[in-house]
Amino acid sequence: EEYDLAGFAVGMADEEKMIDGSTLEEGDLLIGLASSGVHSNGFSLVRKVFGIDDNPARLTEKIPELNATLGEALLRPTRIYVKAIKCLLSHGVHVKAISHITGGGLYENVPRMMKDGLTARINVDSFPVLPIFELIVREGQIPLRDMYNTFNMGLGMVIAIPKEEVGTAKEALTRAGERAYVVGSVVKGDAGVELV
Repeated sequence: EEYDLAGFAVGMADEEKMIDGSTLEEGDLLIGLASSGVHSNGFSLVRKVFGIDDNPARLTEKIPELNATLGEALLRPTRIYVKAIKCLLSHGVHVKAISHITGGGLYENVPRMMKDGLTARINVDSFPVLPIFELIVREGQIPLRDMYNTFNMGLGMVIAIPKEEVGTAKEALTRAGERAYVVGSVVKGDAGVELV
């Protein structure tokens, strides 16, 4: 009485319109888009931290700082960022690279958008960490390094743009209904990502 549903999509794009990170350069800014919660990654750790497999009733527990039950907070729909990216492009923002922050968190996803010799330097104090992640840290005694390597921590997407286009980008993202933060910049280096 269980099922597993999986799917995929195949698309086509004009090569000259592809956002592939090839134009990234030192000094580009990184914009982070707020997530709505855990999204769809890290649930094995979540179940372990909250003991859900042994005590499913925890899901109905009201958590004041979440303003919801644990189950409601965990089931908040994943934000989809298509409208935000289309809005940036329609406003003429040169989107140089994009990283969707899924399983592997910031440490594993952001380096995939970087060119050799460049590193994303992200200031972790530049965006709010969502209360669900603070609760996971507290309940599970999970080191912050592991949290940023598993969860989105409040950023569902990171976008690289030219520094001079930040005003236009933030205005477009606000119009698209996004909470956007300047979270860092592109610097020389081979680390892929540095969280400071």
